[in-house]
Amino acid sequence: MSLLDDVAERDGWRCWVCDEPVDPEMSVNDPRGPSVDSRTADRKAKVAERLAHRGCNTRKGAVEAVIAWPDRLYVVEPATLLTVAGRLERKGGREMVGRCPTRRDAQEAADWLVDRFSRLVPGLPVTADIQPGGGQFLVILATGRR
Repeated sequence: MSLLDDVAERDGWRCWVCDEPVDPEMSVNDPRGPSVDSRTADRKAKVAERLAHRGCNTRKGAVEAVIAWPDRLYVVEPATLLTVAGRLERKGGREMVGRCPTRRDAQEAADWLVDRFSRLVPGLPVTADIQPGGGQFLVILATGRR
């Protein structure tokens, strides 16, 4: 089995950048086709390869990828998710990732974050907490030390 097949099977044929399915039958030259990518632009970093669409990988280029928050979520000052993921991987602990106007908005964001981090950083157990404060609701991600 090739490296691409190994990485794709491990990642469940989902692009780590856009979180959309990758078609295993698509040509590797097609923008929606599979490619192997690292999660960082730092060539010295010891980061496992991840599955990405060829287009997502090309668009990212040699710069740090940006993991977009869905437009359906109402989050004020959302954190940069790859930065949060890196800190939680290295140090563990807790990190505030956004503010929401209602508890329902915060719960939707928290649920999405836990699900997204399960694929963004496999093996890192992430939980989300919602704390009221100042007429808004803070969404906080937490993990134990790795």
